[in-house]
Amino acid sequence: MKTIKGPAIFLAQFAGDEAPFDTLDGICGWAASLGYKGVQIPAWDLRLIDIEKAADSKDYCDEIVGTVANHGLSVTELATHLQGQLVAAHPVYDELLDGFAPEKVHNNPKARQEWAVNQVKCAAVASKHMGLTGLPTFSGALAWPFLYPFPQRAPGLIETAFEELATRWKPILDHCDENGVDLCYEIHPSEDLHDGISYEMFLERVNDHPRANLLYDPSHFVLQQLDYIEYIEIYHERIRAFHVKDAEFVPSGRQGVYGGFQSWVDRAGRFRSLGDGQVDFGRIFSQLSAHDFDGWAVLEWECALKHPEDGAREGAQFIADHIIRVTERAFDDFAGAGSDEAANRRILGLE
Repeated sequence: MKTIKGPAIFLAQFAGDEAPFDTLDGICGWAASLGYKGVQIPAWDLRLIDIEKAADSKDYCDEIVGTVANHGLSVTELATHLQGQLVAAHPVYDELLDGFAPEKVHNNPKARQEWAVNQVKCAAVASKHMGLTGLPTFSGALAWPFLYPFPQRAPGLIETAFEELATRWKPILDHCDENGVDLCYEIHPSEDLHDGISYEMFLERVNDHPRANLLYDPSHFVLQQLDYIEYIEIYHERIRAFHVKDAEFVPSGRQGVYGGFQSWVDRAGRFRSLGDGQVDFGRIFSQLSAHDFDGWAVLEWECALKHPEDGAREGAQFIADHIIRVTERAFDDFAGAGSDEAANRRILGLE
């Protein structure tokens, strides 16, 4: 067994235009003051990192790592969720998704996709420069608008979508392999990879690619009513990153999983700050530790009610309290009598 590293924090929800959240140095100082030991950097936020420059310059990557280390922190991963979303985007979302990309590729889905692919590839090279082995991302979505099978889906529609999804991601996965980096798909509603079965559909089409791995975030499974503990048992060999995020699901006679088009605060399923939701993190940390996950436990703060700075402060201690320093010996070793193969055979009556 191995001890999970942490606590760490995903900076995406905290970066802003005012100090200390407007620079990498400032936000790292803030995170360290709360007790965090690592930061996950959003690769799309130019206030924190220029990912194309990072791919071109090992020296620049060393500067990033040095800035983080000056505060006693480590870079846990570079995250490419927004770029990954643009690798595969259904046209219905084109206008909404333009905001994820620079203005030069707006209103040009082909150029936007090419930009996104290059961004993810740059993040893989930058990760290698920084000595990182995991690259969190989203899969994007071609089939998501057809999630519910009414009107009846055209025969082969989903299969075609997943074939195309695999075609787009396979070269990126190969590039990641060349750089020794695992792509860690966050299984998430609004992505084509939104549960275990859809992930398996994709994995089959990329020939069980060794770099097509997972970021585990139980909050999305609470909202889908999926067994997030059994998920670990099924996919633990593929889990290479971990977002610690809480959620709750309280259905009523008026709404359920789909949420009735309500705002986050009024939905039956909503994200909560750590400890305020329903996720059993005691079991999660136990199961991940038992399966030798030794990556980082990274807070991703999202809550419809609590102030983010309060969530971040409480989250550092919450994660620290849940990390299990795994034992190096069995609890009953004191009662061990010692043995060898000959003794074992005698005990079994074989001699």
